Amino acid sequence: MGQTFEPKHRYAKAFGTNMKISAKNATVVCKAIKNKPLNRARRLLVDLDAKTRNLDGKYYSNATHAMLLLLDSCVKNAEFKGLDTGKLFVHASASHGTNIQRRRRKGAFGSQMKTTNMEILLIERGKAKTVKKINQKENPVAVKKEKTAEHAHKEDEHVHQEHNEKTEEVKG
Repeated sequence: MGQTFEPKHRYAKAFGTNMKISAKNATVVCKAIKNKPLNRARRLLVDLDAKTRNLDGKYYSNATHAMLLLLDSCVKNAEFKGLDTGKLFVHASASHGTNIQRRRRKGAFGSQMKTTNMEILLIERGKAKTVKKINQKENPVAVKKEKTAEHAHKEDEHVHQEHNEKTEEVKG
């Protein structure tokens, strides 16, 4: 099974093939969590699975349970790749799987089972934090401040020497 698209940024992926859930329900859940941050998408799926939240009056329990398992697998893949979990966004898609027919006696076929292929991508978005080292040669203000601090220290030493010389003249 091919990927739905190749992201420009770093990503982790997880596939579920021939999952025994409705493709229609899986598509509804995928649309609900698509392009959301990882934490919000996970919270929505957990709430749907616990039946504390609904989508259009339905809980989609089979689809959300399967989607949670895939999302957990994808998070582990992202951690293994070294992606920053705070910058991950969910891309989810579902499509019809293969037709599986239930067998009956004497080689007859019975009803068809619903299967779905699902894909979850966790895409790392956002700017990376860069730490910039400032060289004293590149930053003339820092060099100037350093020179003025040295100059002030030398002036203090000079004042102390003059004060010591005057006190010796008074004593002597």
